[in-house]
Amino acid sequence: METKDTLYIGGEWVAPATTGTIDVISPTTEELIARVPEASEGDVDRAVEAARVALGGPFPQLAPAERAEYLTKLSQAIQARAPEFAETITSEMGSPSSWALMGQVLSSTMVFDGWVELARTFPFEELRQGALGPVIVRKEPVGVSAGIIPWNVPLFIVALKLGAALVAGAPMILKPSPETPLDAYLLGEVLDEIGLPKGMVSILPAGREIGEYIVRHPGVDKVGFTGSTAAGRKVGAICGEMLKRCTLELGGKSAAIVLEDADLASAVPLLMPNALMNNGEACVAQTRILAPRARYDEVVDAVADAVKATTVGDPADPSVAVGPLVAERQRERVLGYIDKGRSEGAKLAVGGGRPAGLDRGWFVEPTLFVDVENRMTIAQEEIFGPVLAVLPYDDEADAVRIANDSDYGLSGSVWTQDVERGIDVARRVRTGTYGVNQFGTIDLRNPFGGFKASGVGRELGPEGLSAYLETKSIVLPADYQPPA
Repeated sequence: METKDTLYIGGEWVAPATTGTIDVISPTTEELIARVPEASEGDVDRAVEAARVALGGPFPQLAPAERAEYLTKLSQAIQARAPEFAETITSEMGSPSSWALMGQVLSSTMVFDGWVELARTFPFEELRQGALGPVIVRKEPVGVSAGIIPWNVPLFIVALKLGAALVAGAPMILKPSPETPLDAYLLGEVLDEIGLPKGMVSILPAGREIGEYIVRHPGVDKVGFTGSTAAGRKVGAICGEMLKRCTLELGGKSAAIVLEDADLASAVPLLMPNALMNNGEACVAQTRILAPRARYDEVVDAVADAVKATTVGDPADPSVAVGPLVAERQRERVLGYIDKGRSEGAKLAVGGGRPAGLDRGWFVEPTLFVDVENRMTIAQEEIFGPVLAVLPYDDEADAVRIANDSDYGLSGSVWTQDVERGIDVARRVRTGTYGVNQFGTIDLRNPFGGFKASGVGRELGPEGLSAYLETKSIVLPADYQPPA
C-alpha cells in the first residue's frame, strides 16, 4: 500500500494542517491501495495566501509566450512518465489501460501543447480606434483561480483548466477528487521538475466540503468546475452570490443520430467505443442512439453485437475495453437505473447485471436497452456507466426533436453518407460539440462546453483562455501616437 504524508501547497511539499486521511480503494479488487492526507480549511487558507503572493509576483508579468514555456516543459515531463500516469489512473479509478494512455494522459499533453500554441497568437493587448480616440484593450489575469477536478478523467480536466490559468498568469488551486488523488501527486512531482515559480499551483485532495470552502473563499476570484449538474448548480449559485467568475462543465445525455442512409458497417465500429468510453463514465458519451423506424431492427442488431463483443474485466489487461466503475456507490447507482429502465417498460437486449466470473470489483455488464421512449428515465438522466439505449424516430425532423428533448446539450453525433445533410442536422441540434460521421466530443484546439444544464462557459480555444482573463480598456488622448 502506498502512503503519502505531505500536500503540495504553493509549490512546496508540506505537512498537512490536520491528521485527516483519504483511503484509496481499488475498484477492481476492492482492496485498500493507498492512503493520502485529506486537505482541510487550514491547507486551503495557506494555498490561497501563497497564490495571492504569486499573483503579485513575477510570473504574471512574464510575456505570454514565456509563461507558456512552462507548459511545454510540463507536457514533456508528463510524456516522459506517461505509462506511470496511465497505470496510476487505471489503478485508482478503473479506466481501461487500452484507453488510459491516450485518453487519460497523452490527450492531456496535447491540451497543454495547444495552450502553448494559443499563447503565441492570442491578442493579450491591442490598440483599437475608439469613439473619441485610440483605446488599448488589454487582457489581464482573472486573479486566483480554483480548479475542481472530477474522478473520471482527472489529468485531462486538469489540463483544460491549469493550462488556461498559467497562460493567463492566474495562480490555480487544484482540488482533485478523493477517488483519484494519486495521479495528482505525480502531477505535483512534475511541477517540481519544471521549476514553476512558487505559489502558482497548489494541489489539495479533499471531498465536497473542502471544495465548497474553496469556492466560497474570498481570496479565490475564479472557479473552474467539472462534475455533476446538481453540484454545478450549487457552485454556480455560490459564485453568483459572491460575483465570482465561473466555468461549469457538467453532465450530458448525448444523442447519436443514425440517418436512413448510414453505412452501419462503418458507423457502428466508430460509434461504439465512444458510447462506452472509459467504462461509460464520460460526460460526452453517446448513450442515446437514435435509429430510423425502417431500419430500427438492423441498427439494434448491429449495436447489440458490438455490445456483446465488448470485453469486460481487469482494466490493467490491454485486451479489456470496459473495467469496473469507480466506486461501489456508482455501481449501485447504475444498477438502480437498469432496474428503473425495466420497470418503465424498456427491454433489455444485452447485459443488465454483474459480468460472469467477476465476483470482486465494482463491475456492471455493458448493457443495451431497446424499445426505449425518450420520456423514460434511462433516456433523460445521465447514468454514467456502460448503459446504452436505442430509440426509434419517424423522420429527420423527429430525430432532431428527440435529440433536443433533453435537459442536457453537451455532445452528439450524426451518421450519414451525405456530409452536407449531416452538417444541416448538426446545426439544428442544441448542443455544445457535435460530430459528423465521427464521435462528437472535444477538438483540442476549439471551445468545449454545453448548452442548457450541461454547463456555463467554455474550455479550450480562445474562449477557454478568455475565461481566465479580465478585460481592461485604457482610453488614450485623441492625438496619441504609439512609439515606433
